[in-house]
Amino acid sequence: MLSIYKITSDTVVDFAAEELKKYLRMMMPEGGDIQIAYDPAATDGFRLGLMQDFGLDVSDVKNTELDDIIYIDTDTAGGIIAGDNPRSVLFAVYEYLRKNGCRWLFPGVDGEYIPLKEIEPVQYRHVPSCRHRAQCNEGGNIQQNLLECIDFAAKQGFNDFLIQFRTPPHYDNYYLHKQNPTRAPEPISLEGAAQFKIACEIEFEKRGIRYHNVGHGWTGDSFVNPEDLVVGWTKVNNDEVPDQTKQYLAMIDGKREFYTSSPACTNFCMSNKDARSKVIDYIVDYTKAHSNTDYMHVWLADAIHSFCECDTCRKKSPSDWYVILMNELDEVLTQEGLSNRIALISYVDTLWAPDTEVLKNPDRFALICAPITRDYSSSPKEEAVKNTKLLPYELNRSPLPTTIEEHMAHFDNWQRVGAGSTIAFEYHFWRYQVHSASGLSIARSLHDDILFYRAHGFDGMMSCGTQRCFFPTGFAFYTYARTMFDASLTLEDIKNDYFPHYFGKSWQAFYDYLVEVEQLLPHSYLALKEGVKHYKSEKVAKQIAENLDGLLAKGKALIEANYNSDVRVHTVAVRVMEHYLVYLEYFAEMMKEKALGNDERAMEIFEEFREEFGKREIYIRTHFDPYTLFSEIARMAARKEDTPVSVFYD
Repeated sequence: MLSIYKITSDTVVDFAAEELKKYLRMMMPEGGDIQIAYDPAATDGFRLGLMQDFGLDVSDVKNTELDDIIYIDTDTAGGIIAGDNPRSVLFAVYEYLRKNGCRWLFPGVDGEYIPLKEIEPVQYRHVPSCRHRAQCNEGGNIQQNLLECIDFAAKQGFNDFLIQFRTPPHYDNYYLHKQNPTRAPEPISLEGAAQFKIACEIEFEKRGIRYHNVGHGWTGDSFVNPEDLVVGWTKVNNDEVPDQTKQYLAMIDGKREFYTSSPACTNFCMSNKDARSKVIDYIVDYTKAHSNTDYMHVWLADAIHSFCECDTCRKKSPSDWYVILMNELDEVLTQEGLSNRIALISYVDTLWAPDTEVLKNPDRFALICAPITRDYSSSPKEEAVKNTKLLPYELNRSPLPTTIEEHMAHFDNWQRVGAGSTIAFEYHFWRYQVHSASGLSIARSLHDDILFYRAHGFDGMMSCGTQRCFFPTGFAFYTYARTMFDASLTLEDIKNDYFPHYFGKSWQAFYDYLVEVEQLLPHSYLALKEGVKHYKSEKVAKQIAENLDGLLAKGKALIEANYNSDVRVHTVAVRVMEHYLVYLEYFAEMMKEKALGNDERAMEIFEEFREEFGKREIYIRTHFDPYTLFSEIARMAARKEDTPVSVFYD
């Protein structure tokens, strides 16, 4: 009989022991029970705990609080499974199980591949390639799915997770069924959403995942009466806003008011010391009440070109005023004895680095760099960064960068500000995933981007995108997770790991099929890159007309031949592909009409498309997010030939 002994007393280690027991018993269902006990003096069985408690060296990382070490030295009867902090012990358990053949391919029990086998010895020591391996909630959040995603995140080695806003509006995106016309709204209260968020916090704590909190909202909410607080991007009536509030708001075109009537999209007059004090007091009060937050994200407005144009604010760039605000916030947090870290963000107008200001206490801060306007259809090129010439920032006028290389040139300038960590905040699984019809090209983008960011000194990446990004497969997300964990893995390595576990014996045929889909609907075409203004294209229309029917027939035959399997995840994977073929047919037909210039017919197909998938959502809601995908597909269907291409919001 196997035994598990906890060498270190910690709740995360407790959870790690339970997880090890669960999956070992699943692997060996006739192997008998596995006892768990706390015994720092144990010398046999599986011993779980901190490397420091085993006397193991941890000098290969800079900071054992922030950096993870995975240490495994086991035989067939047990051994040491350890990490340099409690969450690393949990990660080490999952890596031990992975080395023994277990895989977690998408969230939930259906995404588990647990082999029936005897355990094998494992010797493994690894420092993950990225210090920060992170997710951020987005899209339409289902609470059950979000809890499963947190569990899945730990199994993939993610150590950071951001829940946006004080009360996430992303719950409404699902529960009001904003892009699903087949379901009646199921509104939840602000209190209910707040309770959902707290339940997520508890799951982070159980696994030792660092909790990142809020993001946007501070700049407007600090000046709204508490009883009038709004959620997300909700609008207010500017005519009802008192002058005593408006005096603190950013002046744009001579007016001080909530920008686009949205507090979340509003910046404040950052040269106004009283205004800065109000924002700081608001942040500090919230931080005191939410002391479990590891990183409080203090972002500015979620809008382009919305900074104050008053004479005093013009004396410094928005980024300089931003760093001044951060330094003042740090001083107050220090005075209050609060050690929570702060994340500031280089985003839209603050992509331009400060001219003079630097962070006075770098260890307090993580710098988040968010290239929301970049292109995801091609891989970054280092030579293009070197050749980029950046123009000086012109207040509320400068066009935003459109390439990752131009963004990186700005980010390189930000490095001198001196943050303790730098994290890329990326959008592959936001609207941009729609442009990768097969999911393969976005996987390539993720792999290349992570290597590119690491070469520029970044400490990791945070994905701002839907948690339901496993359609038609989870290959892109798996690539994201595995590349951050071990950047030595090639995309081919990850493909040869993922697809056999996901589809089973016919995995190569399914992979080849997705390659054909990508050829039919190229990423660069769907993303309207390379100077293209509209989807009209005789070449694309002809390509779809000639190849779609044959491709659909081939897919149906492949699904029929692999419809049922003794392995649950393989069966689910094929069922998802069955829904995907319907998606592919609608999407390709819509794009054919766009390519022909038949915009009205394309919109009709879109509405039929959305209706059909509204009926299907309940079957694939772990994999497919109608809110995120159809919000973008609607933009694509509605685009007119004479409409300028927007790289921000259409």
